[in-house]
Amino acid sequence: MTENFSSETPATKTSWSDRAARLDLAPDLGANIGSGRWFRGLGTMVGLSAVALAFWPNFAPLEAAPTLDLDQTARDEFRSQMIMPLALGGDTGRRMGATPAVRPLTAAPERPEIQLVATLSEGESFGRTLLRGGMGQEDVSRVLALIEDAIPLAEIESGTQVDITLGRRPAENAPRPLDSLSFRASLDLELTIDRLSDGDRLALNKRIIRVDDTPLRIRGTVGESLYRSARDAGAPASAVQDYLKQLGQQVNLRRDIRSTDTFDMIIAHRRAATGERQAGQLLYAGIDRDEKPKYQLMRWGKDGTFFEASGVGEQRGGFVAPVPGRISSRYGMRRHPILGYRRMHAGIDFRARSGTPIVAVTDGRVLSAGRSGGCGKTVKLRHAGGIDTRYCHMSRMAVQRGQSVRRGQVIGYVGSTGLSTGPHLHYEMYRNGKSVNPNSVKFVTRAQLSGDELKRFRETLKKVKAVEVGAALEELEVMPDELEEEAPEREIDKLDQPVEVSGG
Repeated sequence: MTENFSSETPATKTSWSDRAARLDLAPDLGANIGSGRWFRGLGTMVGLSAVALAFWPNFAPLEAAPTLDLDQTARDEFRSQMIMPLALGGDTGRRMGATPAVRPLTAAPERPEIQLVATLSEGESFGRTLLRGGMGQEDVSRVLALIEDAIPLAEIESGTQVDITLGRRPAENAPRPLDSLSFRASLDLELTIDRLSDGDRLALNKRIIRVDDTPLRIRGTVGESLYRSARDAGAPASAVQDYLKQLGQQVNLRRDIRSTDTFDMIIAHRRAATGERQAGQLLYAGIDRDEKPKYQLMRWGKDGTFFEASGVGEQRGGFVAPVPGRISSRYGMRRHPILGYRRMHAGIDFRARSGTPIVAVTDGRVLSAGRSGGCGKTVKLRHAGGIDTRYCHMSRMAVQRGQSVRRGQVIGYVGSTGLSTGPHLHYEMYRNGKSVNPNSVKFVTRAQLSGDELKRFRETLKKVKAVEVGAALEELEVMPDELEEEAPEREIDKLDQPVEVSGG
């Protein structure tokens, strides 16, 4: 019997498996639509949907705990047991709880004085800053008149913080009177305005702060990057950029400067006895090269031009492309793209996007600025040596007739006005009224000092180079009358500190 049972078991399992496979309870409803097999699958889907809907959750609202019915006595009990900040009087404990016998004040008493700080925002007038700080128009007019006797209002830099103390109002809805005002007008001047004892007049007090003008000298090895080495040595980014610009006009920074060379720069620097510091513009740019001539440049004159140690000014020369584009058409005979016949192309065309700035190739004066036939909007410049340049097809001009322009100054923007097939710049050059190839002309401008001015220049250069490295970074010795009061350390003392007023 055991052998018979075991021999029938595989056949039984196979028959059940075949029957289950033939049931086909979930056929594809996308095939044989309308057949018996399709309706059998539809019935299966409806049945399963009905089962799913049977287990759908109930959305009836849940019962919550009943709301407590609190009377006034219970509320007072809760309040007497709550915890409140100490700054509000430590209203904690059963005996401190408010009762119906406590009556609210009809009006809160006004603070006798208010201290705040107003910051002069960029583009905002000093008077507007004081008005924003809560001062009345009459006090503002008086304060401005007093300050103008000490320093022009236009010289007060944005970001200056003004400490203001306002007193009690003389009447309801009236502005608070100014009790005192103080601010740092400049690095070497602090101004304070106080109301006198008579209560009507304001007095200005000036505090002159001792300032040292020793320039900041920075030296170091070029290393892998001259810019990074100078910045790591403590030089401001603006001074380093100016240094690279001036030195780059004398020497090829990539080819002629080695990592072992030594850079040397001197920057205008001011330090106050109170600890503030102020860095200025680059005064001296030099570099010491191994077994090669040194370069020494110093700023000189009202224009801030850099001169070599020999008294020769910076060289500004070479052909300057009026736009940073590729030349698409050169000087000479060609077939005009619009007129269709050959004629002289008296200039060169630069391919550039519309709106690209156009700059003057060298110093000059604007002869004309306006529309000029097929050239569209055109600017014509006159330069030294009988040279004229013309810039055509502009979308917009940035100069006017008679205006002086410097090399690299924006005079207009690329466009497609006049006879033009698309945005580009047509650039022409004339010598003594005759057209010439712009690529054949090189501009060189050099200034030369002589006589007494050259003598003064060399004496100043000698003094500047005598400045020691890092001398300007030392702290100034503080005099007894320059000591300031220590800031409050206790939290209770900090409650009287002024409130910061942000610019709007």
